[in-house]
Amino acid sequence: MILFSLALLACGLAAGCVHYEPRPVSPEQTASALESRTLEDPGLKSFLEANLHSNTAAGTTRVWDFEMLALAALYYHPDLEVARAEWEVARAGIITAGGRPNPTVSVTPGLNFSTVNAAPGLSPWFPAVNFDLPVETAGKRSKRIAQAGHLTESARLNIAVAAWRVRAGVRTSLLDFSAARQREALLQNEMPIQRQIIALLDQQIQAGAMAGPEAVPFRIALQKTQLDLTDAKRNSAESRARLAESIGVPVRALDGVELSTTFPDAAAAADLTSGEMRHAAMLGRADILAALSDYAAAESDLQLEIAQQYPDVHFSPGYQFDQGDNMWTLGISVELPILNRNQGPIAEAAARRLAAAARFNALQATVLADIDTAVESFRATEKGLAVLQELAGAQAASRDAVAAQVNAGAAAPLDLLSAQLELAVAEEVQLDARVKRQQSLAALEDAVQRPIELITPALIERNPAAAKEKQP
Repeated sequence: MILFSLALLACGLAAGCVHYEPRPVSPEQTASALESRTLEDPGLKSFLEANLHSNTAAGTTRVWDFEMLALAALYYHPDLEVARAEWEVARAGIITAGGRPNPTVSVTPGLNFSTVNAAPGLSPWFPAVNFDLPVETAGKRSKRIAQAGHLTESARLNIAVAAWRVRAGVRTSLLDFSAARQREALLQNEMPIQRQIIALLDQQIQAGAMAGPEAVPFRIALQKTQLDLTDAKRNSAESRARLAESIGVPVRALDGVELSTTFPDAAAAADLTSGEMRHAAMLGRADILAALSDYAAAESDLQLEIAQQYPDVHFSPGYQFDQGDNMWTLGISVELPILNRNQGPIAEAAARRLAAAARFNALQATVLADIDTAVESFRATEKGLAVLQELAGAQAASRDAVAAQVNAGAAAPLDLLSAQLELAVAEEVQLDARVKRQQSLAALEDAVQRPIELITPALIERNPAAAKEKQP
């Protein structure tokens, strides 16, 4: 009867077990899914509407600006998928940490040889059932749960860390694409001026007003411009492909999509360079908070190893039926911490806590250096761009003055073309300065992780409904 009851209990427990469900990964299916990604995906549209708080953010317009492309990358990029999956693993760790040790039961039937020839009706066999009920001491379970909770929070914050890296990649690629397109346009405008200059020089050479070798530098300059134009077109195509990669879509997903290359105005940098923003970044960046969670997990680990010094208690009730007698027993067992008091694991956990503190200090020092570097770089590029703009203004005024002289017959057309060429070259230099300013502004935003906040339910869950629920 006892064995039958135990069998029924085992069957009931097995019925409540989780069963394995195979989920094979098919390279063909994943490749097809990646190739079919577009910016017209309905899920992406809902994600954009939830995060931009606009029903016309996507689908009704073909112009995609930086923020929309960055959100598309947060939706598609595989690094975010990996970070979300790691967060799910950490969340499952809380369930593991909260698990209680199961009791055990053992059935040990025995035979009493002294009663084999006993009176009829008395069986020489005696069934015995013993239980083992472990009881954890020193709050080990709560310490495990606390450690798992800190690791889960760290994994959640690492989603935001990955999001900032993805956003920075989109901005870099879009800025490279914008710079290549603008440089291509400037070179296209510069080449006709150079051709006109060479045509006028050829006329002077034919008229004997100048020697042929004097025009060689101008021809070489034209050839260099043609090569630069070829490089600009190649850079434009390559940066477009890198932009698609940074978003997580195939490059053909950008076909027919108008990309806006307007970036946030540099006027916002006044807030980014403030002492309050610097202090907030030193304390509240996602990676800083994640490192703090890692340190808290290391502290919980040390507390757990210290608690392991105290042995658990095992209660062992038992039952035995022998010759018509019901016999009950109750045993209590405790490990004796005589030879080993968990000194080694405690020392390792203490060292891991020191290492976590050192990593946090190193990260905070790196953040401080990144902010200082970004601030100084942005201020330097601002000053450099201001100087170049003044020079460009002076060159534009000089060109206008030469144009007036040409109209008055006091200067030759070649003088005007030379002034126009100088202004075109100055515009190229200005473009480089503007690109550097945008790069330094991007580095400044990444250093302080402002002005946007990326730790949102929609980002973490990739669920538009979560973000809508959070809206007031």
